[in-house]
Amino acid sequence: MAGHSKWANIQHRKGRQDEKRGKAWTRVIREIMVAARLGGGDVSANPRLRLAVEKAKAVNLPVETVKRNIDKATGNLEGVSYEEIRYEGYGIGGAAIIVDCMTDNRVRTVAEVRHAFSKYGGNMGTEGSVAFQFKHCGQFVFAPGTSEDQVMEVALEAGAEDVVTGDDGSIEVLCAVADFEAVKAALEGAGLKPDVAEVTMRAENSIDLTGEDAARMQKLLDAIEDLDDVQDVYHNAVMDDE
Repeated sequence: MAGHSKWANIQHRKGRQDEKRGKAWTRVIREIMVAARLGGGDVSANPRLRLAVEKAKAVNLPVETVKRNIDKATGNLEGVSYEEIRYEGYGIGGAAIIVDCMTDNRVRTVAEVRHAFSKYGGNMGTEGSVAFQFKHCGQFVFAPGTSEDQVMEVALEAGAEDVVTGDDGSIEVLCAVADFEAVKAALEGAGLKPDVAEVTMRAENSIDLTGEDAARMQKLLDAIEDLDDVQDVYHNAVMDDE
């Protein structure tokens, strides 16, 4: 099951996210609050909250801060109420972009996102204009050199839907969102540590951008990601010249 190499792009995205680590706490806190508000504050009974708490640990968010924001979200403390909003649009070369936000001011957020799209050469679309090009799923990515046979055996046994080998030897495991935790536990239990383990919007097709187009696309993505209310940005551009 060969697939387009995603390794360089995934590593690049991780690197850029690490550069913006200052925003990581804010984003994780918002995710914790929304997850707790929607599914309750019991981590053992709320898979989304459990994943958010794992993200909090990964960015060294203090345990006290995690607990305080769960309490805020579940009504035990007074706090700000955030809502989730998704925007869709087009980037350079018609690349598809999904922008997930959490905000306490919808009017402010839509204005900022629209401005970023228009200023850097993109176009904001209507709801559903590009979402059909993405699949909501669990994704695990292993570095080149990982045993493909072992990953495939463990992942498929645990309920994964597909195992894709990149041109560069990286391995991608895909599963239904509901099966994410089971597949993650099985992989880690077998000593297989993924470099990426997340619930994501995965592009079903890709658009290759090089040179000036790649540079322009990256500027657009950076402008969107830098907005305070933006949680995640998904796109289908493959920028080999990054």
